[in-house]
Amino acid sequence: MREAMEVGIIVERRTLKSPWADFSWAAVAVLPGVPATQPWTVLETNDEVTRYYAGSLELEFFTTDTAMYRDNLATGAPMLWVVLSTTDTEPGVALTSVTPDPAEGEALTEPGSVIVEQVPMPAEIVQRIAAFVATHHVERVFFKRKRDRSDPEALAFAPQARPEKKP
Repeated sequence: MREAMEVGIIVERRTLKSPWADFSWAAVAVLPGVPATQPWTVLETNDEVTRYYAGSLELEFFTTDTAMYRDNLATGAPMLWVVLSTTDTEPGVALTSVTPDPAEGEALTEPGSVIVEQVPMPAEIVQRIAAFVATHHVERVFFKRKRDRSDPEALAFAPQARPEKKP
């Protein structure tokens, strides 16, 4: 089963003093719900930082991931992972996804062309995920598979019949 909610994403563009890049992008906040603001509206700006309302994404919850959500909530400071992808069009990044699953968030940080940021989870989203976990979580017993005993003779060298060479 799946539930979803729309969330708004706030990102920052920071000016860098680097010979390799002029600026960097980072997600800094997630809003519960979608404000009546156009995507890529400038919220605040100064010499070094420009903050934008970047748009909205669908935050999905799946019943198969409730153990991960529960563990995230149990930390006392639950987080969301926001993924931005670099683009050649203005403003230079696009919203890709958002997840409350720490394992998925970590997996998304593999080297590549995406930017993954952890942001604090707002209280309204914490309550929604906690209710989802309370309703759908089923404790699953960890089952460790036992390996078959190895057969040392199976690993022994067995001479193979070789085809004869033709002259």
